[in-house]
Amino acid sequence: MINAIDKTLASLIKRNISGYLPVLMALIVIWVYFGISEPAFLSSRNLYYLLMQSSVVGILAIGITLILLLGEIDLSIAAVAGVAASILGVLSTNYDFSPLTSCLVALIAGGVLSCLMGLVTSLFGVPSFIATLAGLMGFQGLMMKILGSNGTINVRDPFIRGITTSTLSDNHAIILSIFIILIYGFLLYFDHNKRIKYGLNINPLKLILSKFSFFSLSILSVAIALNSYRGVPFLVVIIFFLTVFIAWFTKSTAFGLYIYAIGGNAKSARHVGIPVIFVTICTFTITGLIAAIAGIIGVSRYASVSYNTFVGGPLLLETIGAAVIGGTSLFGGHGSVWHALLGALVIGSLGNGLDLTGASAADKLIVSGSILLVAVSIDSFARRFKK
Repeated sequence: MINAIDKTLASLIKRNISGYLPVLMALIVIWVYFGISEPAFLSSRNLYYLLMQSSVVGILAIGITLILLLGEIDLSIAAVAGVAASILGVLSTNYDFSPLTSCLVALIAGGVLSCLMGLVTSLFGVPSFIATLAGLMGFQGLMMKILGSNGTINVRDPFIRGITTSTLSDNHAIILSIFIILIYGFLLYFDHNKRIKYGLNINPLKLILSKFSFFSLSILSVAIALNSYRGVPFLVVIIFFLTVFIAWFTKSTAFGLYIYAIGGNAKSARHVGIPVIFVTICTFTITGLIAAIAGIIGVSRYASVSYNTFVGGPLLLETIGAAVIGGTSLFGGHGSVWHALLGALVIGSLGNGLDLTGASAADKLIVSGSILLVAVSIDSFARRFKK
């Protein structure tokens, strides 16, 4: 009996040690620490701004997770977002394009630029590190050209600004929260039955109920807290459903499984008939579209476009850090967009908490680097533990 329990515990540890548990525990520890040292950290007002601050990094982390799953890297993703943002700002402000047309052109530009990176990487065999590093520098120059000598464009269009300033009504927020909880419960039930049907390892019922209870309590608590300030931002809804779609796309479609297969072993994937070049190009293109969405969100949030916002600061490193902290392997074939989103919250929570405590920029960089190193070490340990 004891041996059976030990085997069950070992199985659960192996399944979750490199999944959501490490990043979730890190997030809880950070929130508890800053909640005690700076009570304002857990206020509804600060929660609202924390989610807003983490939005661009979170969206970019979703995009770069797809590239990392392939076993590649994209150093140009923040610059692609910057170019898309610049195009949006110039078209909507200087040329009086409608906001929808401006957003559409920005999305197309993001997709085309990243598609180019995918073509260079897959067709010409240039390592993605080198190809996207060249893209990073080239797109930085392109962004400067678009923005002009001032380097900044103010965007006042009410539709574009409304993307991040709009909130749900209190009733709509609660209804949406309940809907999300029900969907999550259905997914847990569906996954449990699928595992039974195919003879896979199943989680104990107590663990399933605990996950459902924790998720439900978290969603409702956040909704109630945000309702007590300004309400649930429409931006949060956008990011949630974007993550749901990409998570479904990577886990439940043949194309998504191809991404994991290529990241696990590209040669084997090619031998079994997976179109590696096509999948690589398409994945880079999808990442470019996601980067463009992040650029649009950035324009809406800051009501302006500037070089420093996208490529002159730590945005790229924070994006990669969020994905890695979320457990996405730098060697491909392992990771989740949900975990990357949690990683973005860890990065955002650290920055927000350190700002509230009056920490210097140097302290923030040191702490963030230490957290990233610990996350990579945990991933390395988990891989050895699984073998």
